[in-house]
Amino acid sequence: MKLLSAMTALALAISLNACGEAAPTQQQKQAVEANPEAIRAHLEFLASDELKGRDTGSIGHEIAAKYIASEFKQMGLQPGGDNGTYFQRMPARKSYLVDRSASMIVHTDNGDVALEFPADFTTGPSAFSEADEVTAPMVFVGYGMVADEFGINDYEGLDVKGKIAVMVTGRPDDLPSEEGAHLNSIKDDLAAERGAVGIITIHTPQREKVRPYKSSLIYTKLPRMHWLDAEGKPHGVHESLLGTAYVDSKPAQQLFVNAEQSLDSVFEQLAEGQSPKGFELNASVTLSRKSRHEELTSPNVAAILPGSDESLADEYVLYTAHADHIGVSQDLSSDDNINNGAMDNAAGVSVMLETARMFVDAGQAPRRSIMFLAVTAEEKGLLGADYFANNPTVPLHSIVANVNLDMPVLLYDFADVIAFGANHSSMGDTVAKAAGKFDIKLSPDPMPEQAIFTRSDHYTLVKKGIPAVFLMTGFTSKNEDEDGGEVWGKFFAEHYHRPSDQPSLPINYDAGAVFTDINYEIGKEVANADERPHWLADSFFGKTFGGQ
Repeated sequence: MKLLSAMTALALAISLNACGEAAPTQQQKQAVEANPEAIRAHLEFLASDELKGRDTGSIGHEIAAKYIASEFKQMGLQPGGDNGTYFQRMPARKSYLVDRSASMIVHTDNGDVALEFPADFTTGPSAFSEADEVTAPMVFVGYGMVADEFGINDYEGLDVKGKIAVMVTGRPDDLPSEEGAHLNSIKDDLAAERGAVGIITIHTPQREKVRPYKSSLIYTKLPRMHWLDAEGKPHGVHESLLGTAYVDSKPAQQLFVNAEQSLDSVFEQLAEGQSPKGFELNASVTLSRKSRHEELTSPNVAAILPGSDESLADEYVLYTAHADHIGVSQDLSSDDNINNGAMDNAAGVSVMLETARMFVDAGQAPRRSIMFLAVTAEEKGLLGADYFANNPTVPLHSIVANVNLDMPVLLYDFADVIAFGANHSSMGDTVAKAAGKFDIKLSPDPMPEQAIFTRSDHYTLVKKGIPAVFLMTGFTSKNEDEDGGEVWGKFFAEHYHRPSDQPSLPINYDAGAVFTDINYEIGKEVANADERPHWLADSFFGKTFGGQ
């Protein structure tokens, strides 16, 4: 076969020279394109029943991780994990709330009022201790947000040290969605920094219209997970916050019995689009709970294709895709309770594996190195990606960009793509150029209110100052009789995080190949560019994190 290939190449060169044309370059000879059948093969294995939904810490996820590592090894990629392996094991703690242990008692001038769990309030387990109890005065802090960029300081003039901060859920309506989502995500940090010993969040009438309080009750028995730092402490939670509660709007009235304003007055301000000012509630509360813990490890899988340019090879373009899913559901009424996660995210990992194969088969490596990272525990709160971002296996400053592959809905012949994050960095132009090579348009975010840019693995790297994009199939189709947005919406309504997200879906693997080609071109463009990607001057995320 090698002899035949050599003879064919020689004949081609002679033919071209005879016509007065230059022989093709190595890059031209080995132009690559995605193979839809390779994507199918990866997806059907990763989303098979035998892997039991790839829950973090499960045997199914371990098998998926070994499969991914085996593929990397067969391609000849270098190990990118710890100690010369393809694996970076994330230590984690799973915490459970002990049944019937949660208690909330409000102390007012009218006496003590006990709220009922979970009808009146919910809480989660402690990640630190087996038993917690705190009694402290309460202070209302509005939304509980601080942002100099938007002129917000809900703690102005308030002292919450040694007290429990009481806040309404959500954020002001006039905040941009992605920026508002980020600010909403750091409320616990802001309270802890100011010395609060607990947080109570109030469910509002506005929130009730979007997501009823009762819908939160399904999570009361689910464990919480956090990765552990070098000292064995849970990351991302504050040990000083001894109690938390999420209270329904009606029972929350009890918190304001002694206050200068009623909760109804606060709700009226919210209804009028105002941000309520904070004040002392002149009452205290006792929060208590018991927790139990389990410890585990789960692997990220990492591989590297070294760059070909001596001056740039120590810089990396990072592809990420989460290999975990949500495992087996407890619905005993169903014949099928395995959440296979075909689109979420066997599809993303399959695209990444095929992208890696394309880089290898191209022959000439790009100037910068390419790193491929299949992360764990995305479904548990972006934990695997966050663990890597805080414990990188290559220098963090050497990662020039992140291309994230999470849940491409490969069910229709898409005519456009959406790149979350494209409006924040020079990566937007790169995506548009890459997609254009395949006659695919780059469309703006069709649902900015969802703030999806802050909700997948790439965001942990954004918070370290790394420009990132997260590609999704767009809402238009090449076929006139097919509505891409309708197909996309139907998937989320009927299959997302359900056992029906499985390989028997009408998966369009040819569309998956186009999606892979685009992602490959994005990485290749970044890897071969003279300059690394940069944040745009007006990007909130660039201003907030880009200077790190």
